[in-house]
Amino acid sequence: MKQALATAGQQLWTGLRLDKLFPHKVPRGERVTLDRRRIYALPTRYGLLFGFMLFVMLLGSINYNNSLGFALTFLLASLGMLSILYTYRNIARLTLGRGRVLPAFAGGTARFIVQLHNGDHLPRTALVLAPKNGEAVLCDIPAQSTAQVEVKVPALKRGRLALGRITVSTVFPLGLVRAWSYADVDMHGLIYPRPGHFQTLPRDRRQDHGDNSGHQPGTDDFLGFRPYQAGDSIRHVHWKALARALPLLTKQFAASESPELWLDWDALPQLDGEARLRQLCRWVLEAARDGRRYGLRLPGTVLAPGQGEGQQQRCLEALALYEEPRR
Repeated sequence: MKQALATAGQQLWTGLRLDKLFPHKVPRGERVTLDRRRIYALPTRYGLLFGFMLFVMLLGSINYNNSLGFALTFLLASLGMLSILYTYRNIARLTLGRGRVLPAFAGGTARFIVQLHNGDHLPRTALVLAPKNGEAVLCDIPAQSTAQVEVKVPALKRGRLALGRITVSTVFPLGLVRAWSYADVDMHGLIYPRPGHFQTLPRDRRQDHGDNSGHQPGTDDFLGFRPYQAGDSIRHVHWKALARALPLLTKQFAASESPELWLDWDALPQLDGEARLRQLCRWVLEAARDGRRYGLRLPGTVLAPGQGEGQQQRCLEALALYEEPRR
């Protein structure tokens, strides 16, 4: 019973249960402003010690009828009361907005870029942003400016990951009071499957099953230029033409053959569903690193062969969002 009361008191102390008592008080959206109705405050341990010290000083001043003791006690008490106001003001009317989300692999860390806007003429100092399942971040925001804060959340499994509730808190300026508020910024990140162990890439499939002689698109000898197409490797883009305000062009090369690599779900019958996705993720990374032209086949989804960062992004996204049919 004693341990249960201690645990409940600790949770109430840190303010982690107020969102359950008042679920409607946690706003959600692309931009969330912390107004006065959603800001809570409690004394810290140092604040309680400070209050106890003031009480002892007051008793001593009364007992000895010491006017200097009364003056010092009331002066320190007024400073403590002012610290409550400044701690509250440090997070009041702060706006949290949606920023970029950096993709991650399962088992790693997803990074959410949250935008903090301070429209006040005073800076915000020693703010702490703590996601529900991530690491707390300490930051400062200058007056009338916007800062980008990176919040890290563990990526436990593939798919879409929501940032969830963020606790914004501060003990500035004296550390006597902790003020905090909640915000649920509408942000979702994409978590790719964790790459599997290295296995040799599948064998190439030739587009031309007849005579492979002659020039076909490759990476050996320079042929000329053609209009840029989505999925082309940025290493083959003719940047000088873009600098001259000309249409974007792609360099063409010649080779004796044109390999076309297919990464196929059915090529891994010995693995279960998640293991296949992990292995396909490894193959996508290997093929993209080698500059290969490759396509992806999943049950119900086929991505045409391509190359470059765009093709890699499309394949990894398909692997992250794939849902195996229920039997």
